[in-house]
Amino acid sequence: MAITKLLVLYTGGTIGMQMSADGLAPAAGFEARLRAQQAQEQQQLPTWLFRELLPPIDSANMSQANWLAMVAAIRAGIEQDGCDAVLVLHGTDTLAYSAAALSFLLLGLAVPVLLTGSMQPAGVPGSDAWANLFGAMQALQQGVAPGVQLYFNGSLMHGARVSKLASATFGAFAELPRQRQSLRAERIPASLDYRQPRQPVNLAVLPFFPGIQAAQVSALLDSGVRGLLLECYGSGTGPSDDAALMATLRTAHERGVVLAAISQCAHGHVEFGVYAAGSKLASAGLVSAGGMTREAALGKLFALLGAGLSQAEVEHWFALDLCGERAD
Repeated sequence: MAITKLLVLYTGGTIGMQMSADGLAPAAGFEARLRAQQAQEQQQLPTWLFRELLPPIDSANMSQANWLAMVAAIRAGIEQDGCDAVLVLHGTDTLAYSAAALSFLLLGLAVPVLLTGSMQPAGVPGSDAWANLFGAMQALQQGVAPGVQLYFNGSLMHGARVSKLASATFGAFAELPRQRQSLRAERIPASLDYRQPRQPVNLAVLPFFPGIQAAQVSALLDSGVRGLLLECYGSGTGPSDDAALMATLRTAHERGVVLAAISQCAHGHVEFGVYAAGSKLASAGLVSAGGMTREAALGKLFALLGAGLSQAEVEHWFALDLCGERAD
């Protein structure tokens, strides 16, 4: 579907950075540079409106508050400014995290949202900045389905299935193949609609590793965590013979903490019943993320808990495919 007006939302990141005394740093004033480059290249692009979240940030400083600010700006662009497509300019360090979070925070939104950035700043000889930016705008002009996607190095990728795999090449992002491990939700409940207000949530991510101690996990859980994403081995195993650790997890779940499990393997998926060690983790209250990436599982937990859902409701919707995050 052809778009009539595009919202370009600038959050900062490498794409607009300029040199400072301390090295490359986020800089404002990117709209003028973008318009000048469009005129220089004589790019035929859709009509676009520029907005920026101030101050622009290095995406290493990305937070839940920034995600919520993006959602508010996107809603304003659509509902108040009449935009029917959105392009978010974002730093690459946490680009996959934001793409995943927005995938769940914008459920039900009937317009396409693309995110892009660059490995080198705009204006640097040989940079990928303008190719990514204009490529994303052209993709939207040609027609992109509603939902959140990432455009990078000439490729469109699902927002909730992408990860950053490299730090020094233009093809830094890839959409990881994932096996479907759950049923697709037949509907999106009103509580998860993009217009539903969200609140910040205390979340944590912890990998299992040889020698992990129950006291370490307990200290993390005692910090007020409402959702803990555990990175398990292989198909969802962990040190299940550690009685103290299992008791710590079980106690946390009984007091309302959501415990979710992903695989540490880039191409892995959690299937608790394959090994007894996995079954024991499930009995302690862990819910499987199937084949979701870390970014997707974290963003999904935030969207569900931030909407005020109960532990049981979060576990129910977490186990279902909401936007293709678990699909091949």
